[in-house]
Amino acid sequence: QVQLVESGGGLVRTGDSLRLSCAASGRTPDTYVLAWFRQAPGKERKWIAATSRSGASTYYTDSVKGRFTVSRDNAKNILYLQMNSLKPEDTAIYYCAAGADTTFDYWGQGTQVTVSS
Repeated sequence: QVQLVESGGGLVRTGDSLRLSCAASGRTPDTYVLAWFRQAPGKERKWIAATSRSGASTYYTDSVKGRFTVSRDNAKNILYLQMNSLKPEDTAIYYCAAGADTTFDYWGQGTQVTVSS
């Protein structure tokens, strides 16, 4: 199994930047697809970004494309999410997840990101 621990969340203002990290450990975490999800107050959890196993391919939902950058360091077993030009609509609990393909079986506990106007 894989254990995931997010960090880097906080309270920021519109236009600020944050870098989230997700430390992975356990059985061969570099063989898993890694992704970021977020859940805003009163809304369902949604996928926002993902990386292939090698990190060579990245994918984003339209609302974060051009502002967020997802990457992974397989040597350190860390997944990153660089968030720039943050907006109040980005306020949510951010989760990292791991899975064999598009099914995510492992989840972190989440880290809160709050963006004030």
